[in-house]
Amino acid sequence: MSIGPSAFPSTLNPKPLGMPSHRGKLLLFPVMGNASEMGMRVIARNKLIAFWARHPTTEASLRHWHEVAEAAAWQSPLDVVADFSKAKSLNGERVRFEVAGGDYRMVVAFDWKRSIAFIKFVGTHAEYDKIDALTVSLF
Repeated sequence: MSIGPSAFPSTLNPKPLGMPSHRGKLLLFPVMGNASEMGMRVIARNKLIAFWARHPTTEASLRHWHEVAEAAAWQSPLDVVADFSKAKSLNGERVRFEVAGGDYRMVVAFDWKRSIAFIKFVGTHAEYDKIDALTVSLF
């Protein structure tokens, strides 16, 4: 006679402890080293959601950008432009993205070493023309 988990009442069966995970991937050990191996951490995602709620035509573009960014191992503006050909590097840390065919703009500041993307501005093309993309920090 074999004794397996079914031989014990369910109250005695230990429930699996929560395993560490990152973005739905099971981690068997703590993550150390280069954070870019896991993709970019996007700061101010809630601002993207609020923006596409007000401007529904931007939702698909902003969702796509967010999914690509979270999976990306970007180390420089050149890596970003390789994934988004219409993106423009503004300096060593800021990149401007065209959203929804260029009717809207997004400015993101990157911390390459920590693999963090800080959304600094999302707005219409006309609103973008009124800001200084190198210093803007609306969120």
